[in-house]
Amino acid sequence: MVALVGVLLPLLAMALEEPRERHRAGGVFTSEDAGRDAYQQIAWGLVPEEVRGVVATGRGLVRQSWVIPPSDDPAIAGLGPTYNRPSCLSCHARNGRGEPPATAEEPMRSMLVRLSVPGRDEHGGPLPEPVYGDQLNEFGIPGVPGEGEAWLDWQTHIERLADGTEVELRKPLVRFRKLAFGDLHRQVMTSVRVATPLFGLGLLEAVPESEILAIAEEQRRAGQGVSGTPNRVWDRARGETVPGRFGWKANQPNLRQQIAAALAGDMNITSNLFPAHDCPPAQTACRAVAGDHPEVSEEALEAMTLYHHFLAVPARRDTDEPQVIEGERLFAGAGCASCHRPVLRTGPFLENSGPQSPALAGQTIHPYTDLLLHDMGEGLADGRPDYEAGGRQWRTPPLWGLGLLERVNGHGTLLHDGRARTPLEAILWHGGEASAAREAVRRMSAEEREMLLAFLQSL
Repeated sequence: MVALVGVLLPLLAMALEEPRERHRAGGVFTSEDAGRDAYQQIAWGLVPEEVRGVVATGRGLVRQSWVIPPSDDPAIAGLGPTYNRPSCLSCHARNGRGEPPATAEEPMRSMLVRLSVPGRDEHGGPLPEPVYGDQLNEFGIPGVPGEGEAWLDWQTHIERLADGTEVELRKPLVRFRKLAFGDLHRQVMTSVRVATPLFGLGLLEAVPESEILAIAEEQRRAGQGVSGTPNRVWDRARGETVPGRFGWKANQPNLRQQIAAALAGDMNITSNLFPAHDCPPAQTACRAVAGDHPEVSEEALEAMTLYHHFLAVPARRDTDEPQVIEGERLFAGAGCASCHRPVLRTGPFLENSGPQSPALAGQTIHPYTDLLLHDMGEGLADGRPDYEAGGRQWRTPPLWGLGLLERVNGHGTLLHDGRARTPLEAILWHGGEASAAREAVRRMSAEEREMLLAFLQSL
């Protein structure tokens, strides 16, 4: 009986909801825009009058191409000394998802490579590669060499479903060239990551820690082999270890630190949270021009955070279509809803959001995630630990907005490295705790798979 809880509760939650509520993926933060700008809608009606200008400023900073200091406009100066891209939208195009290069001849444009070596830093996080740091930065400002280039080769194989349908799966193999400071450490661990969508993050920050931990306990007690765990990461502002919830391995505790970390890692822009440039000792030219002052003010970081708080979630579509309804039932019945939770609720008041974002509280949302880490098997493993996340563990990615991905970003690639070109490919890569769900989908008839995919397309 207990073993059925993980399936029955999501089904019950969905059954009790009115169709209109399932349509409103982000609660009151739901946008009806289903076009190319679906991921960029601001819930202006919920923005307090006194912070409207701040939210608009944050939007401008997210869209801004940052420049090399010094500049006539110090508010947008700070790019480098080494960096990956000059703006947030270089990777998060239209606030959406990045994609890998399609061939071995194309460079990475909206993804990055994490680097580390065995061991932990002083706060339990990954130990950076001693010469290149924790992220490969391919570009440098004038007088500073970029660190090198990363390219992908694709390895493919065929998976056969129960009805004989063949599906080609692909896996990226990273290689490096033009490394400016010699070979990488002989024990280097690498992980390629595509950029994730920006919308709905304020709502995910608003989900209480107690609800996330309760889901983990529910999964454990169900005894179905699905047992999510929270990551435990360093909160730089609070100076303590707390649960993580943002990033592919839930390695950031809150939205403000997630944004500051992206500024530091992708553009080498300093802030009060990340006050030093990433210039390892061997990179003398980088160190020679690196300053110690924060290049992003507290006001700018707050503006960018508020902008993310008020980004709306696209509404679900076709929720009353019989094919979609049956697909949702198949999704839950296969066990997918154990981790991709259809319903979460935000807290009574937001400790992390501050008084500027009261509307985020008390919302029923449909992100299809539990914000927990799960062992996804050897097929998806990057072998690189990140705080308490192991080399086979990934945070359950939210599925809301999935059906609009190709319309917004012009591609449909999924998973942390973009290897999956369709939702079915993504499902077939699931292993570890998700093996039973994958096999349930593998056994489905062609008609059932079409209904399942129709449901995913409605998100």
